Amino acid sequence: MKYCPNCLQPDTRPNTVFTPEGICPACDYWARLANVDWQERYEILKDLLAQYPRRPGQHWDCIIGVSGGKDSTRQALWVRDKLGLNPLLVCLSYPPEQVTERGTRNVSALIELGFDLVLSSPAPGVWQKLMRAAFDKFTNWARATELALFSSVPQLAIRYNIPLILWGENPGLQLGDLKTLGKTGYDGNNLRYMNTLSGAAMDWMLETGIDLKQLIPYQYPTPEEFDEHALQVVYLGWFLGDWSLTNNGMYSTANGLEIRTDPVENTGDLRGVTSLDEDWVTFNQMIKYYKFGFGRVTDYCNEEIRHGNMTRERGIELVEKYDDAGSDEYISSFCDYIGIGKDQFWDQVHASVNRDLFTIHDDGRITRKFEVGVGL
Repeated sequence: MKYCPNCLQPDTRPNTVFTPEGICPACDYWARLANVDWQERYEILKDLLAQYPRRPGQHWDCIIGVSGGKDSTRQALWVRDKLGLNPLLVCLSYPPEQVTERGTRNVSALIELGFDLVLSSPAPGVWQKLMRAAFDKFTNWARATELALFSSVPQLAIRYNIPLILWGENPGLQLGDLKTLGKTGYDGNNLRYMNTLSGAAMDWMLETGIDLKQLIPYQYPTPEEFDEHALQVVYLGWFLGDWSLTNNGMYSTANGLEIRTDPVENTGDLRGVTSLDEDWVTFNQMIKYYKFGFGRVTDYCNEEIRHGNMTRERGIELVEKYDDAGSDEYISSFCDYIGIGKDQFWDQVHASVNRDLFTIHDDGRITRKFEVGVGL
């Protein structure tokens, strides 16, 4: 395990490759942004949008997946008010046991801002069964639900005859998931290969006994379907020089976004602006930390370090203190939902801990072998 010397990105992030000088892809990209002409990029975007005039029978200019959170709120407002487009917003709805009241209020606030929004609601019984299966098989309950989340947008783009899909950040350039890189910095048609979606074949879902017809919401359209319907995913983050967790949070909060009030110890959310529509993803980030040696706090700090808002030393302090954050209350509610006990939950987590990076003690404590910012 090695760290980028500029930030706190470890080389254990899936699909990442450091430069020969040992710099992570995100820092390498950030360094090159110093020479970007942002007005030129804006003109590139305008020329790109001109290639997607409305088709006969097409009522909206583009489609945007939203959760009501910081990124989607900023995108929706910028696309409408700056670019002058009429977007159709698509939101995947969680079942009542999972969605937060804060999340429903934030989606309602988007609608009240004057947007058209389609709500996609996969069958809750199938959702629950797949969540349990994903946790048992991958120790990642979101393996199936994220498939539905990502798939809903291009599926509805096809059904509503909207070829242009606007997305947020480029995970290849801004996070380092290099398999998602497309032909250009804004080409998002390789989003299907991101770690969240790649390798997520239907086989393990079918092994649960669920019929293929019930799994339609979880099927990301194939490259052939993208070509047939001329779909294009465009990363808006490539065109916005001030795109960041903090900036998007401030911008959206000023436009009515309701943020978290939880302590960082519960969520690992340093700004209270992430995953506002549900709470269980917070401890899924904790599990990610035990698998790969980095969690949500690392991602926060990396961005703040690159933007010059935080020193690497301060980032190390925060990562050491909070990267394994997880609320016992949220874990308990999740266990109740999928029908397991907390002992069974921790047995599953312990079985997935990366033993090269962590030690599991007899009392169940998990301690790291690596030094944050240094590695092994």
